[in-house]
Amino acid sequence: MLYHLFQYLQQFYDIPGARLFQYISFRAALAIILSLLISTIFGKKVINYLRKKQVGETVRELGLQGQSEKAGTPTMGGIIIILSTLIPILLLANLSNIYIILLIVTTIWMGVIGFVDDYIKVFKKDKEGLKGKFKVIGQVGLGLIVGLTLYFHPQVTMRETVKKANAPMEVVVKNGEIKEQAVEEKSTKTTIPFFKNNEFDYSRLITWMGDGMKDYAWIIFVAFVIFIVTAISNGANLTDGIDGLAAGSSAIIVITLGLFAWVSGNVIFSQYLNIMYIPNAGEITIFISGFVGALIGFLWYNTYPAQVFMGDTGSLTIGGIIAVIAIAVRKELLLPVLCGVYVSEMVSVIIQVSFFKYTRKKYGEGRRVFLMSPLHHHYQKKGYHESKIVTRFWVIGILLAIVSIVTLKLR
Repeated sequence: MLYHLFQYLQQFYDIPGARLFQYISFRAALAIILSLLISTIFGKKVINYLRKKQVGETVRELGLQGQSEKAGTPTMGGIIIILSTLIPILLLANLSNIYIILLIVTTIWMGVIGFVDDYIKVFKKDKEGLKGKFKVIGQVGLGLIVGLTLYFHPQVTMRETVKKANAPMEVVVKNGEIKEQAVEEKSTKTTIPFFKNNEFDYSRLITWMGDGMKDYAWIIFVAFVIFIVTAISNGANLTDGIDGLAAGSSAIIVITLGLFAWVSGNVIFSQYLNIMYIPNAGEITIFISGFVGALIGFLWYNTYPAQVFMGDTGSLTIGGIIAVIAIAVRKELLLPVLCGVYVSEMVSVIIQVSFFKYTRKKYGEGRRVFLMSPLHHHYQKKGYHESKIVTRFWVIGILLAIVSIVTLKLR
């Protein structure tokens, strides 16, 4: 709202200082400061309110060290993250930008699903929470909305450089001659890391069946979006098992995505790095800044010993937002690397469950690969203190983030 207000003041009254709100860097700095202040200052009040309402964590006995001490710790703290993100965005972002609209919808959508899940656990005393099939339906629904919007909305384009004399868009002049021209067009292209020609078009998956099949490439694209949203949101949910792990790991991932959004939405840096230029995507940096501030502020209260847990209200929301940002900046195929912590947690559960079922069927007795899953519980069972586990997972997350950034030039 402030963005639109100052834009109006600059246009009609030329008020000094109003021009600053045109700059993404200025609004991003304000967003991270404001969200950090909201999450740290008002976060304590939210925690006290949750404690007053007895919105405490019900801990299942899993034989983990320090587990009993966590009983009664306020949960549903994801509300802090959601509010601390949305308030700066509503004030500072361009609310007519389709990427901002999608991210706001994602935050509210996944926040509602997580809130309902936590509500059932806390107030209905049902440890299972919202049934898994309803969670999946919600995630698939969001993926469908995001995929269809990113493909069909007119604001979502990519700029392609072509050698055509009659191209309708920007002309690139070299030595006084027209060499290349740039056009903005709809595309199902994305970035595939570590390859020299690092662009991959989803339409290739079906065009081998005939040239006419390219018109149906959006179906493949939407299917991938649904899968990514579902996988990453569940991965973030599984990672939220010990104090500070999910919030800290997510902050590292989101900061990295912020760099990708900034360079992809900047015509100069995208040209220098020879990566896709995505018009209007630079505005995502504002959302990311607010989101990072909210995560770091929440981490103030969530590090060991945690004063509040984010619950599914926070973890599902975090995963959904990360997935949508990555898809929007066409870096979704980099997520297995960047979100390696999420992936390892999710894969450990899949391996554990699959192996247990297989051995029970074959030998009549279920066997395990890990002492416990997700993976962080395995290390807890081995005797590592959770602070050490979290710190080492953060270090791994930082290394994976560096590798992800290096892919901008390493092909």
